[in-house]
Amino acid sequence: MNFSTMKQLLATLGALLLSLHTFAAMNIHKIDPPFWYADMQNPELQLMVYGEGIAHAAVTVDVPGVTITSTVRLESPNYLLVYLNIGKEAQPGTFNLYFTQGKKKTTYPYQLKARARKGSDHKGFDASDALYLLMPDRFANGNPDNDVVPGMNEYKVDRNDPNARHGGDLAGIAQHLDYFVDLGITALWFTPVLENDMQGGSYHGYATTDYYKVDPRFGTNDEYRQLIADAHARGIKVVMDMIFNHCGVDHVWIKDMPSRDWFNNPDHEKNFVQTSFKLTPHVDPYASNYDFEQMNDGWFVPSMPDLNQRNPHVMRYLIQNSFWWIEYAQIDGIRMDTYPYADYDAMAAWMKELNEAYPNYNTVGETWVVEPAYTAWWQKDSKLSAPRNSYLKTVMDFSFYDKINLAKTEQTTGFNGLDRIYNNFVYDYLYPNPASVLAFIENHDTDRYLADGNNLAMLKQASTLLLTTHRIPQLYYGTEVMMNGVKQLSDGYVRKDFPGGWAADKQSAFTARERTAAQNECYNFYRTLLNWRKGNDVIAKGTMTQFLTQNGVYAYARQYQGKTVFVMLNGTDKETTLPLKCYREVLQESKQGRDVLSGRIIALGDSITMAARESLVIEL
Repeated sequence: MNFSTMKQLLATLGALLLSLHTFAAMNIHKIDPPFWYADMQNPELQLMVYGEGIAHAAVTVDVPGVTITSTVRLESPNYLLVYLNIGKEAQPGTFNLYFTQGKKKTTYPYQLKARARKGSDHKGFDASDALYLLMPDRFANGNPDNDVVPGMNEYKVDRNDPNARHGGDLAGIAQHLDYFVDLGITALWFTPVLENDMQGGSYHGYATTDYYKVDPRFGTNDEYRQLIADAHARGIKVVMDMIFNHCGVDHVWIKDMPSRDWFNNPDHEKNFVQTSFKLTPHVDPYASNYDFEQMNDGWFVPSMPDLNQRNPHVMRYLIQNSFWWIEYAQIDGIRMDTYPYADYDAMAAWMKELNEAYPNYNTVGETWVVEPAYTAWWQKDSKLSAPRNSYLKTVMDFSFYDKINLAKTEQTTGFNGLDRIYNNFVYDYLYPNPASVLAFIENHDTDRYLADGNNLAMLKQASTLLLTTHRIPQLYYGTEVMMNGVKQLSDGYVRKDFPGGWAADKQSAFTARERTAAQNECYNFYRTLLNWRKGNDVIAKGTMTQFLTQNGVYAYARQYQGKTVFVMLNGTDKETTLPLKCYREVLQESKQGRDVLSGRIIALGDSITMAARESLVIEL
């Protein structure tokens, strides 16, 4: 080989190496969101591009109606934010994004899809619904093949360990949709279904590692979307549990932080700051900055990094993600976890934008303080927080939860027992919209209402109240078959597997044949009440008139367009008789009514005698 040939070969090899180096730098791992929709109300679209060295690339696009408004390079070279304007003239279809670095140009096809329906056509959940909260990992295992997924972080599948993964999935839920129809449920709320690729498995789902991907141990994005479509075909809505406050510590954003201000307190390994879990600084007129910042910016736990919603790029990412799931999966509502731990102004801006884009939609925020004034402060249009406005339509009634769980151990005398419930509703004047408050007697973060017992009469009474009062009711999976448990050892004990959700289970609570007599009595109680309230405008839209407790009985009426439902609850462990004269303003001249729960005709003369802990739902 002569010198000239060797020189030419070296030049060719050098050019090839340069090309390979440039190609590596131009490798695009993924783009969030993976696709978008034409004709969205907000024309802005943020693309988060992931790839080694991608921040050094220039980006162009050449499709009518789509323009690049800006590109943002973060501290890590492995991210690039591309902001697009999707004009009204932009049509559904695929267009190309061109990434250029030096002489290398990489083409990335990106798709705009047609929307399935207009934003105003999305109908959220409301007081006409009964929400059923379930934890996918603990409900039913419809596909054992996805219990162990190769390539994910190490985790354990062990049904004997209350803190391990148990294998429940979307397929298991799909197989039991007709169970919900029979029970009378109109809306399902799953704890988070997005990827939680965490060491140990994060069975509960509250440590997201990919905001655009269903956890493969639950199923696929397509399975989730199909499950929702199948639920809709049965008249059942689906509410998605989201978390803007934090992600999982195994998210790529922690492994390769886009910028130091992507998270609050980013020096977690050297100086970990945990939230105080005390949410009162939001409303405390005397709160110190120290207390507010610790509550707002501290991490929930070491495995859940606190996202900085004051960073506009972080918040735009999260807002888009919520819109994407509405459009892609057709979810019917959002439950936002740890709502007050995130930045107030950023969350209010999200809610305002969402309400404008989807005016008939609904979002409920978790606001865990048991004082009604605190909860009311968070509701949309609250005078308590004016001139600020959260724009959050629905809040969770932790006061109701607290009072009903205190009442179950007490006799209704004086200010105890069900008198606590009366006083809870006294403060409804604080809410701009009491009918858009979500009430519950238990959930995945609390002891079961039955604790470690089986007092069915008490459970019926609490649930009668829950399902007939001026609220949006939320049930917790398995309560209808008397599932119990307490958190004394761990949260896993209030998140037990639904009996019959696994092929190896010795008993199935999904069928009347295999339920015990007590379970069937409980199930039939819920089935009767839930199916009666379905489509019942008196309960969904009616006014409420409540009465001071008399002889241990708490009573209230729901009324709408000339129809009346009168509820009476004996909050004592003994038979009681009480005069009916104090209720005549709602009973009017009625001499009898039908009890929805038993089907009996109830005489409404001068007085009525009620058995211990008896509940009556009387249609006049």
